[in-house]
Amino acid sequence: MDINDFLIDEEITMLEAMELLDKVAKKVLFVAKEGKLIAAITDGDVRRWILKKGNLDAKVKCIANYNPKFAYEKDRDKAKDLLKQYSVEALPIVDIEMHIISVIFWNDKEIRNKSKLNVPVVIMAGGLGTRLYPYTKILPKPLIPIGEIPIAEHIINRFHTFGCNNFFLIVNHKKNMIKAYFNEIEKDYAINYIDENIPLGTGGGLSLLKGKIDTSFILSNCDIIIDEDYEKIYRFHKKEKNLITMVCSLKSIKIPYGVIDISENGEIESMKEKPEISFFTNTGVYVVESKVIEELEENTEIGFPDIIERYRKTSEKIGVYPIGENAWMDMGQLDEMEEMRKRLE
Repeated sequence: MDINDFLIDEEITMLEAMELLDKVAKKVLFVAKEGKLIAAITDGDVRRWILKKGNLDAKVKCIANYNPKFAYEKDRDKAKDLLKQYSVEALPIVDIEMHIISVIFWNDKEIRNKSKLNVPVVIMAGGLGTRLYPYTKILPKPLIPIGEIPIAEHIINRFHTFGCNNFFLIVNHKKNMIKAYFNEIEKDYAINYIDENIPLGTGGGLSLLKGKIDTSFILSNCDIIIDEDYEKIYRFHKKEKNLITMVCSLKSIKIPYGVIDISENGEIESMKEKPEISFFTNTGVYVVESKVIEELEENTEIGFPDIIERYRKTSEKIGVYPIGENAWMDMGQLDEMEEMRKRLE
């Protein structure tokens, strides 16, 4: 289902609106002009119109609510609370110009405009996953289930929603299990397996892709999910002409103690009671130019942050795309994995 299925013109008749409501089966339609939200109409509005013996040939604009509930893109993470607060069936997410980006429903399903972001996605899927022991004693980290499907499939499905169809999995630890799983499931995208015979780190494995990728691509760790508009991240990368764009998440940590700053002469300079520290951290998702692959030494272990630092020192353009704290889900630790599971199940 596409977001356009929920958009109607204010000049259509009530009868046409009833047919569309029956088609989408979601009890609400949104009135839009040039993709901008201007009103909403629900099955309740239609029912009340009928009970008043209203004419079914009347225009939607006669009963539509021209003060519809919505959320701005920056408040996407509050959508579920807003649905409850407003007591509405669905909540449109809009940009600052009121263009409808997506629609979120009670069951957490989100319908977006169909994207055509058809760029290769490389997933680093060869690590030992030692922080998730004992799960990874049995399963490779990419196959640890989050709900009914493994984390790697969650990641692929998110990119596939935005139009990505070509995936490269760099595999090592328990690689045959990973291949067996993805070879068995039904899918309408391509997976290419890149065998890493010796551990090459989060960056060195990219050297195995020489001759296989000659365009910009997205690189992702296999234990994180970014709840963000990937197409917008990619457009930012191209607009800024970056060699590498690192997706970074805001993090806020509240120190549970009073923090004391001490002066050079040993006196108290300042006191802060339980301060909150905010900073940006690397999520493990990047947009990368293919030049990086071609310039890597073969069979040399290196982390991708080290590759970034090397290019930064040579004045190559390295950019940052900031996202909100709630837009980053990480299962690198057991407690974080449980939190991810709660959000996705």
